[in-house]
Amino acid sequence: MPRKLLLPYKSVFSHFRAPRGSHASSAMNAARSGYRVFSANSTAACTELAKRITERLGAELGKSVVYQETNGETRVEIKESVRGQDIFIIQTIPRDVNTAVMELLIMAYALKTSCARNIIGVIPYFPYSKQSKMRKRGSIVCKLLASMLAKAGLTHIITMDLHQKEIQGFFSFPVDNLRASPFLLQYIQEEIPDYRNAVIVAKSPDAAKRAQSYAERLRLGLAVIHGEAQCTEQDMDDGRHSPPMVKNATVHPGLELPLMMAKEKPPITVVGDVGGRIAIIVDDIIDDVESFVAAAEILKERGAYKIFVMATHGLLSADAPRLIEESSIDEVVVTNTVPHEVQKLQCPKIKTVDISLILSEAIRRIHNGESMAYLFRNITVDD
Repeated sequence: MPRKLLLPYKSVFSHFRAPRGSHASSAMNAARSGYRVFSANSTAACTELAKRITERLGAELGKSVVYQETNGETRVEIKESVRGQDIFIIQTIPRDVNTAVMELLIMAYALKTSCARNIIGVIPYFPYSKQSKMRKRGSIVCKLLASMLAKAGLTHIITMDLHQKEIQGFFSFPVDNLRASPFLLQYIQEEIPDYRNAVIVAKSPDAAKRAQSYAERLRLGLAVIHGEAQCTEQDMDDGRHSPPMVKNATVHPGLELPLMMAKEKPPITVVGDVGGRIAIIVDDIIDDVESFVAAAEILKERGAYKIFVMATHGLLSADAPRLIEESSIDEVVVTNTVPHEVQKLQCPKIKTVDISLILSEAIRRIHNGESMAYLFRNITVDD
């Protein structure tokens, strides 16, 4: 007897949509009940997600002005009282990451000094999440950013699909790491007609756990690409094994350390059958798309007749739209955690899944003091 698929968020939260004509009264109720929602960026592309969230909440965006001075400094002005209220700051990260970080820090500090009760950052894509490990003689920038956010006045963060789940340990306050996978799974079921003939693909062994989670939930097969064409984070030299450059260095005569053999990757291999199947590559971030394009070419050679790429965060930097358009990839599906309207105009293969539903529900539950467990139903440690 086949097991039932997970119920997508769309259906379980369908009661949460605000009725028409109720936004004005709901906005007044929101103010009276002690919470406000602000956008930390005033550009149209970055406020789009904030508007979707407030529409679902039946509220209005808080009145604020965020702009850049002629000398490049960021200025934030809060245009209404926030004393004693729960304040939610929605910040999507555009291409100018450092400006977005400063906008968030300055707005949080402005709200703190205006006597807001709690300041919750809604940061769907957390910046610098790839810099969460020591590399050579650098620094763990993600830990630095966590400390800066705490110092600025944030008391809680809502984010989505952190690049490394261990990042939550960098913070001195609660972090809710939501998942976009139910929305992407729903897209596969509803928008890919023959998805039962699909196979979930991990473009490197590092992504195998995520791919396995998708495959088990959809009752599909799994394939993993492994070989010399891949370059993963684990392959990067962190420099800690190299001895210091000291002249006339001496080694204890009785100390003989075993030599670590150098890695040598095998020829590129697809572990799993993709012949005559739809290949669905899953990952958390799609930024520089060269590795995805290369994976698509390999899958085509192995007999896959259609190729989808699905990721939570569509950064799509540099020439990503052009490379996708010219590649064997049939469709790239990402969520709206990061603004990418310009990239969509350049490449019609890019599709968007809206995740404002779960973010608005998280805001409502946090403000009302309700459990967040409902948003993590059937989520395991490996998801």
